[in-house]
Amino acid sequence: MLKGHQTWFFETKPAIIASAAVGGPYEAKGPLASDFDLLHGDIRLGQDSFEKAEQKLQEQACETAIKKAKMKKEDVQFLLSGDLINQIVPSSFSARTLSVPFLGLYGACSTSMEGLSLASLLVDSKFAKNALVCVSSHNAASEKQYRYPTEYGSQKPPTAQWTVTGSGAALVSDQGEGPRVTASTIGRVVDMGLTDPFNMGSAMAPAAVDTLEAHFRDLDRDPSYYDLIATGDLGRVGHRIAGDLLKKHGLNIPEEIFTDCGILIYKEDQPVVMAGGSGCGCCAVTTFGHFLNRMRKRELRKILVVATGALLSPMSFQQKESIPSVAHAVCIEI
Repeated sequence: MLKGHQTWFFETKPAIIASAAVGGPYEAKGPLASDFDLLHGDIRLGQDSFEKAEQKLQEQACETAIKKAKMKKEDVQFLLSGDLINQIVPSSFSARTLSVPFLGLYGACSTSMEGLSLASLLVDSKFAKNALVCVSSHNAASEKQYRYPTEYGSQKPPTAQWTVTGSGAALVSDQGEGPRVTASTIGRVVDMGLTDPFNMGSAMAPAAVDTLEAHFRDLDRDPSYYDLIATGDLGRVGHRIAGDLLKKHGLNIPEEIFTDCGILIYKEDQPVVMAGGSGCGCCAVTTFGHFLNRMRKRELRKILVVATGALLSPMSFQQKESIPSVAHAVCIEI
């Protein structure tokens, strides 16, 4: 049911019965390495292109989640997936391999929580018994498309972020045990006129704040309801800006429960990560791996994940457009 202006409240509380996280060599060096189901030492995954490697990441994440749920792919009614590459080719090609009815999504780096929201809506409204969410990003593929090929060796400012090579998948079901999706706040597109593609954390921070305000307003909740509130990939720069904006708007989230997936995924002194992680895979692997593992251990009982996405393209940037952004929030409880 709709609560307030833009929040869905799921009365049946769909369960995340299984999840999986697959990562690349740089993620294997980060502090969350133990929360991945599979880590690769080769950024190409043995494929002959970065895009095919990203497709492989998605296939492995989906197959791992289905296997962990002790299901077959025939038991899944719908696959909802997306990525950052032109026309979401890795997602549609992995859907071809899985042969599951497919809904392709694009919300930039907010796609993981967009997908989890829609999968939960399908299950809660009884249009599906089992829905699989999967998103991915690949550092080299994204760099080649949005900025410069890695081989070019271009310099980046400290505000830039390192795109995560990884894929996260979650299987949402009307039956079974696991963390429950209880609510979702769908974000508005917010554009503050920023134009720097090497500072997307700053561009996305206002969208995260707008969605957080809507979530607490629609559900008449206080931040203290949650054990953890995480933004998607604002990085260190965007996360600080979000914190300042929240305080300015009178919404005080304690620092000890307010974090960011882009900060958690890599060590602060890990070379070349700059302001932190980014990419569709950033929020996906951190949530479907690290956060859900902590929930299953009962270290966390109620979390709010706010995935953030910068809705630019190489063409829009070349045409001097600003960077509109969006953020979607999902409440998960156990």
